[in-house]
Amino acid sequence: MRFDNSQVRRQDRLLGEAEALELLRMGEYGVLSMHSPEGAYGVPVNYVLDGDVIYVHCAPEGRKLRSVEHDPKVSFCVVGNVSLKPEEFTTHYSSVIVEGCASMVVDEQEKRCALRRLIEKYSPQYVESGNDAIQRSAHRTAVIAIKVESLSAKCKE
Repeated sequence: MRFDNSQVRRQDRLLGEAEALELLRMGEYGVLSMHSPEGAYGVPVNYVLDGDVIYVHCAPEGRKLRSVEHDPKVSFCVVGNVSLKPEEFTTHYSSVIVEGCASMVVDEQEKRCALRRLIEKYSPQYVESGNDAIQRSAHRTAVIAIKVESLSAKCKE
């Protein structure tokens, strides 16, 4: 995973690598942007970062999977620390943008591990029942892995 802020236009608003990775780890949701057979497609998703891979779950068929099959190059954006400043006509925020390559997870063990990581992130108090849900529903759930190639980040404070 390469951290590269060189293409960020506002060099006075750069967010450091440690802060960018923290935002990427802790973000509530991200927007996955892809090129689908039907055209450009962006969708908000829950996700989990595991090393240099972002995992997203979805239905076993649909536009996300068609898009990944059509063109595996994706962009993923997380925005956090948002504070509207209406009196200043601006918004304070932190953001990280990832460029990566997406693929459907076919290994059953990796898929179940990714689903467990999602449960640990979003429902840590329900891990046991979440594991039961994985047992019941893994066969009708798909997981997309996004191999992070590069990321950049900026903020306005």
